Amino acid sequence: ADIHDSDGSSSSSHQSLKSTAKWAASLENLLEDPEGVKRFREFLKKEFSEENVLFWLACEDFKKMQDKEQMQEKAKEIYMTFLSNKASSQVNVEGQSLLNEKILEEPHPLMFQKLQEQIFNLMKYDSYSRFLKSDLFLKHKRTEEEEEPPDAQTSAKRASRIYNT
Repeated sequence: ADIHDSDGSSSSSHQSLKSTAKWAASLENLLEDPEGVKRFREFLKKEFSEENVLFWLACEDFKKMQDKEQMQEKAKEIYMTFLSNKASSQVNVEGQSLLNEKILEEPHPLMFQKLQEQIFNLMKYDSYSRFLKSDLFLKHKRTEEEEEPPDAQTSAKRASRIYNT
């Protein structure tokens, strides 16, 4: 019998992947891991583009909201923080000029979807690849590898010899 995680997927070899390996596999994996988000934010801060991941996370929270009043408040907060031309952490997206304060009165869960996708792609094809080459990421990866018990390493090497990987 497989052991199932809360999301219903079985956790066998999947669990043995180190966090850095998961982060390196995809930006989606990185953004699902709180530790990954933390490290990515540290990196983006150095690149002066932390607002991108903050905007993406704010949009994720926004999509989950049900309460109309809370949505209005959050939509306004997202707009004022990231999208207005007076925004303190303005993100660079096309179409933000089409957003005005009028649409904030009738918020819907996917109102920032297109802008969020732009920022995701910007991160994915730009800062994410640099993050994977950064000292910040590589140091974390090395630390992880040093913490690995020696017998786990040898069995992985044995397996790779067997399967010629």
